[in-house]
Amino acid sequence: MAEVQGFARPGYEAVAEAFTRNIDEGREVGAACAVVVAGELVVDLWAGVRDPASSLPWEENTLVNMFSTTKGVSSIAVALAHSRGLFDYDAPMAEYWPEFAAEGKEGITVRQVLSHQAGLCAIDAPLDLAALGDPDRVAVAIAAQRPAWVPGDRHGYHGLSLGWYESELVRRVDPLHRTIGRYFADEVAAPLGLEFHIGLPDDVPSSRVAVLQARHYTARMVLNIRKLPSAFVRGFLNPRSLTARTFSNPKVLGQPEGYNTREMMRIELPASNGIGTARSVATAYGELAAGSPRLGIGADTLTELSRPAQDPRLGRFDEVLRQESRYSLGYCKPWPGFEFGSPRAFGTPGAGGSFGFADPELGLGFCYAMNRMDFYLVSDPRELALREAALACARRLS
Repeated sequence: MAEVQGFARPGYEAVAEAFTRNIDEGREVGAACAVVVAGELVVDLWAGVRDPASSLPWEENTLVNMFSTTKGVSSIAVALAHSRGLFDYDAPMAEYWPEFAAEGKEGITVRQVLSHQAGLCAIDAPLDLAALGDPDRVAVAIAAQRPAWVPGDRHGYHGLSLGWYESELVRRVDPLHRTIGRYFADEVAAPLGLEFHIGLPDDVPSSRVAVLQARHYTARMVLNIRKLPSAFVRGFLNPRSLTARTFSNPKVLGQPEGYNTREMMRIELPASNGIGTARSVATAYGELAAGSPRLGIGADTLTELSRPAQDPRLGRFDEVLRQESRYSLGYCKPWPGFEFGSPRAFGTPGAGGSFGFADPELGLGFCYAMNRMDFYLVSDPRELALREAALACARRLS
């Protein structure tokens, strides 16, 4: 049993109790959880080890890759750009990026791209890590992509490509033409005092980053099929399927253990390799939930983020995850089987179990992050226990 560090303010003891159970029952290697309510950090917990090979403990400022939890953080930068009048959600993407109009995409709106309805989840042009480090090469590849369905008819999780499309949008509309990682660092992380990086700077020591416990992760998916939609697993293992193609260009991006390499850490992957603290993600979401007093994101933009998703014309079945889902403006919205907070809540879960979200109704920001990767698409039981405890406490005290 590892000693739990940090604090839970009076009224939020249930979150600490749930976190301690996860540790005591051997569910974790290392983990952290943070909750912000009405702008106050009310829970900040961590325990375990960040690297079992060296027995280095998980510390107050340990960083960890959060996979797709990154999408929600990246989308804060997109929301800030929208609030500053740099683009319109309902304008065609090609209005800001003319090359995007290739292959009949001239009518696809920014909203459709951000809501996973554009049919651009799988990129056909071969990519490698060198290409991913060059925004111009990525832009050429993704602009040329043909949609996998009629945009707006369906949706499917843009597991990797969403971040590339978001970054190019920001780069096109930002007067300084910054990538989303740089824009986030300058305009979101710095004002809020966050330690969360979309592309890890070279001056951050690797020893501060928790080592992901993800050996043979793809092979072990079969052994954990009861935790996942069986159709998703079949698709993930079939290289010709849309599901597999979504996560396999380049192939290393679909292999979580590869994210432990410094080469992968330093590339900006706005959908999958954000590295930071749970405290920072909860603080960022808490800022949105409280009405953005420090960043100054406007009420119109915040209303857009919290309103119900605009569902595809042919229903909510996800062509990539092979189950029902709901998306809006870079975020998941609650759906049956994945209820988190009020209907106004928005956030994104990450592979392995991490999750960050905002609930404006409670003024709450939440994040759970860990280095032992499990196999649930959403609602990993470790995270779910913490989320439910945090929401129950916030409701009782509101």
